[in-house]
Amino acid sequence: MDGLNNSVVSEFVLLGLSTSWETKVFLMLTFSLIYLGIILGNLFIFFLVIFDSHLHSPMYFLLANLSFIDMGVASTTVPKMIGDLLNEYKIISFQGCMTQMCFIHIMGGVEMVLLIAMAFDRYIAICKPLHYLNIMNPKICVSFVITGWVIGVIHAMSQFAFIINLPFCGPNEVDSFYCDFPRIIKLACTDGVKFEFIIAANSGFMSMGTFFLLILSYVFILVTVWKRASGDLSKAFVTLSSHITVVVLFFTPCMFLYVWPFPTSSIDKYLFIADFAITPILNPIIYTLRNKDIKVSVKRLSKWGHYGRRC
Repeated sequence: MDGLNNSVVSEFVLLGLSTSWETKVFLMLTFSLIYLGIILGNLFIFFLVIFDSHLHSPMYFLLANLSFIDMGVASTTVPKMIGDLLNEYKIISFQGCMTQMCFIHIMGGVEMVLLIAMAFDRYIAICKPLHYLNIMNPKICVSFVITGWVIGVIHAMSQFAFIINLPFCGPNEVDSFYCDFPRIIKLACTDGVKFEFIIAANSGFMSMGTFFLLILSYVFILVTVWKRASGDLSKAFVTLSSHITVVVLFFTPCMFLYVWPFPTSSIDKYLFIADFAITPILNPIIYTLRNKDIKVSVKRLSKWGHYGRRC
């Protein structure tokens, strides 16, 4: 952490959007509602899985952890963005910027591992149903979550170790809503080409590699079902559709942000909105609308509430 003391820059200015006051008020209200939806929607799934014994299965254990991570991902950036929309000076301290970057990448790494675990869970459930409970036992499920956190921390710290020792002595304006490694590297008072490559190799190839691995795994599951069921893919596709949708929503912005991490335009601002605001609020909706067990659990919960009011 000695790099903190060697940097002249003590804070960064987040430029965000340069727009009218009315538009900023509208965006603040819109993103406040979106953030409220993220918290309430993911908390609902999280506690639904905990308290409904019918959902005490490996898939829903992983889903509850995914909901927890979605809340964390949104909370690292969206509240700060909402507060900054009406502020003339959008300041974040050097330490706050470094902390925000670390948390973004830790939870991003955890989410990638959880999505891989959920794909593996669906593979076992569909292709090896008789061995499902033996393979996806509680020990394995907890191991997936722990592995996700370990990989997330390693992923974040491997980039943070380079960034923290860079000299920041000049410009401190970040053309974005939040701090992230690609934007901060451009402000360092040194040749950042090798560091840009490290970021692209670490976050970019990790995102792209995981995405294609997941898509190939779902294709493999569908091909396996097609061979066994004489071409009838309808049931398997319904089961996998919510997972595939979430994977596409999460990884598409990531690949644009990190595989091509130093854009000349402000496209990353809109990709930020997709990754940190839209995806976390859509996940609970997707899993609620496209999942029979969740629907039944919600109906069961509403009946309990109705019965409780009558009593």
